[in-house]
Amino acid sequence: MKIAVNTRLLLPDKLEGIGWFTYETLRRIVKAHPEHEFDFIFDRDFDERFVFAENVKPILTFPPARHPYLWYIYFEYSIPYVLGKLKPDLFLSTDGWLSLRTDIPQVDVIHDLNFEHEQTFLKSKYQGYYVKYFPQFAKKAARLATVSEFSKQDIHTLYGIPEDRIDVVYNGSNEKYRPLDWDEQIETRVKYAFGKEYFLFVSAIHKRKNLANMLRAFDDFKESTGSDMKFLVVGAKAGLQDDVEAVLKQMRHSDDVRFLGHLAAEQLVNVMASATALVYASLFEGFGIPIVEAFYAETAVITSNVTSMPEVAGDAAVLVDPQSVEQITDAMKRIAKDKDFRLGLIEKGRIQRQNFSWDLTAQKLWQCIEKSME
Repeated sequence: MKIAVNTRLLLPDKLEGIGWFTYETLRRIVKAHPEHEFDFIFDRDFDERFVFAENVKPILTFPPARHPYLWYIYFEYSIPYVLGKLKPDLFLSTDGWLSLRTDIPQVDVIHDLNFEHEQTFLKSKYQGYYVKYFPQFAKKAARLATVSEFSKQDIHTLYGIPEDRIDVVYNGSNEKYRPLDWDEQIETRVKYAFGKEYFLFVSAIHKRKNLANMLRAFDDFKESTGSDMKFLVVGAKAGLQDDVEAVLKQMRHSDDVRFLGHLAAEQLVNVMASATALVYASLFEGFGIPIVEAFYAETAVITSNVTSMPEVAGDAAVLVDPQSVEQITDAMKRIAKDKDFRLGLIEKGRIQRQNFSWDLTAQKLWQCIEKSME
């Protein structure tokens, strides 16, 4: 079988959620199935590290698809042209986009439909494109995969896609995530948090990530406890929303918030494993990879009681209403003060993490591909 793959989000040193999904699944699938040929389609100069095996052929096309106008040109003109030349048996897209102008069977991975639930999560020029085209992509696909039961039901309900055409393919965790010994934790705290304990937020910074409320909660935590803890943010500060900027200006303890920007995986592993807790009280998630990464790093987790996060966290995290600053603050207090409670969460995380690995993800995605060809 010859499979063409949309690999435009395989960007060296810039992998984020969907990029990691693409990287971790494809590098396993191509090696597990040497009998098949894979054409990886890139929209800019590619890194040889992403040519994972001898059965992978990189294809470069244009334009770089990073804007609604270019998205349309890329998927409705460039991709059909390339597919017409390659003549694959299947086109796989791991980032939600498909081409409406090809008759080649397509498998689409739609991670979530956050844009259908709240218009302010995306810039208006992106919002309109998503709302217009993603229902069409879902209906065009021979088969769909998504990353949680929550998202599967969301796609079924909003787009009318039969449940038996949607496969749940959970995300995994980078295999580098592991617990650190005490000396390594101290060294990490000295390097990143002036030697202090800290709460950690990890994500690209978008409004739906709810960083503003987490910072408000941290400020209240500091004010009520007198703690010397810090709050570390891993995510580009250049992506800050106006509400986050406003909160930072109003905070009494803004000096205890450190923006570390984007960290390489090797650095983030240490930062995650040395945190007192991951605070991931997002407003909407199709999955929430940092939750599972924290489980593997054996770090306690505070996350939201909405969308997919209870499904991913199980009983191994403190679940809070992301709209309630008070609940987030209370969760911080309990984890900071009650060591036995925090260790109990970590123990539950060791059990819960067994449900999630990239090996399982790759196997499930391959099964979805095989079903699409039946």
